[in-house]
Amino acid sequence: MIAAPPNYVFSIFAFTGFLMCCIPFPWHLQAWNTGTCLYMAWTGLSCLNLFINSVVWNTTAINYAPVWCDISAKFIVGVAVAIPASSLCINRRLYHIASVRSVTITHAEKRRGIMVDLAIGLGIPIMEMILQYIPQGHRFNIFGEVGCFPFTYNTPVAVVIVMVPPIVIGLISAVYSILAIRAFNKSRSQFKELMSSNKNLNTNRYIRLMCLAGIETLLTVPLGCYALYRNILVGQIQPWRGWEDTHLGFSRVDQIPAILWRMNPDLQGNLEMGRWMSVVCAFIFFFFFGFAEEARKNYRSVVQSVAKRVGVSSGSFSSGMFSSSGYVVLGFILAIRN
Repeated sequence: MIAAPPNYVFSIFAFTGFLMCCIPFPWHLQAWNTGTCLYMAWTGLSCLNLFINSVVWNTTAINYAPVWCDISAKFIVGVAVAIPASSLCINRRLYHIASVRSVTITHAEKRRGIMVDLAIGLGIPIMEMILQYIPQGHRFNIFGEVGCFPFTYNTPVAVVIVMVPPIVIGLISAVYSILAIRAFNKSRSQFKELMSSNKNLNTNRYIRLMCLAGIETLLTVPLGCYALYRNILVGQIQPWRGWEDTHLGFSRVDQIPAILWRMNPDLQGNLEMGRWMSVVCAFIFFFFFGFAEEARKNYRSVVQSVAKRVGVSSGSFSSGMFSSSGYVVLGFILAIRN
């Protein structure tokens, strides 16, 4: 049996990942960084969803909330393509910025870019949630400690609809990432001029976005290929016998206590890796953007606002130093509430 940390460890990390995506979200939303906002939204909500599941079903696999599980399981299906799709939006935007010939971007072009990003980062995941119903063998599963989890009947149709899309999106994102790096190297002399026309982006943030999307792509493609390998060569793919055969007994809900699924090393590895990936994505994002200059500026602004409200002089904050960890916590709370 594979050694795994206690479930409360995952719960703590999952909720922390949710907070890490919430804290920088307001100022990225104000800057209309669509791909980044989509990445934070999908990753943060995924962490929150998994956190709730890990708490509610910490010691049981009873079907307490069937409607919640319907929504939660479908959301897990969507997140599998939503995070790679968000990275695709980021890489695509970075490529267009680096390869643009003119420093002037019209409002119509900006609006069109946002609409394309929403079509990729929202449209594709929603379509994936709908299409997953085709190879969905029964309603959902409940695993002790993990909670609600989608069930996809392992057929060739499932391979095409559920397993291949994340890999394809990851490969397209990788192509854009390579093109963005090439365009960036070619137009270094013009890059400062391009950045000066874009108030919401500078060279430092451009590189951090490129690293974030690149790392996510490096995680998506190998893990997606490994999952595909496990299902095709190791797993037992069943022939597609039609709609009625796949959805026979569709209302069934399998409830598996933790002590049982942890006795299966393959199942345990798949479940643990599947739920920890969202947490890893949240931590990677915060590593690149939670301590950046614009983040510290916003933290400082919030802390100064809190200091004024409680009647404390904010002079020490103007120098960029946080003199009390208590104010940092208050600032984080206020940032989340706002």
